[in-house]
Amino acid sequence: MKIPRSTPKKARIEIIPMIDTMFFLLVFFMVATLSMTMQNSLPVNLPHASGVQSDKQQVFTLTLTKEDKLFYDKEEIFSPADAARRLEQQGKENKQTSVIINADRSVEHGRVIELMDAVRQTGITKIAVAVNPS
Repeated sequence: MKIPRSTPKKARIEIIPMIDTMFFLLVFFMVATLSMTMQNSLPVNLPHASGVQSDKQQVFTLTLTKEDKLFYDKEEIFSPADAARRLEQQGKENKQTSVIINADRSVEHGRVIELMDAVRQTGITKIAVAVNPS
């Protein structure tokens, strides 16, 4: 009499746990590289050069309060023309100037448009109106 034998199973490599492991490693290295972007170096006193172009973007804030007061970076000014004069001076030094307008919701729409027009006349095209996310 013959004893029935089961055929041996072929060896298989389970790929699902390997995919999970690879995904985990990918996420780990992505997060690890984000924390490595800060370069820690020794503090040195760097020399000055006048021919170097600064690629930093300057951002100025113009604030209109509900009391109809206008502020240029926390300093009170009296008209959009004053803001335009100050922005022109800053715009000559740096071509990548942008302006954020913080206007109270009770301020008249025309007053905000007047301020935006004064900013545009200085040649600054990067203008943003600040809002609260809902």
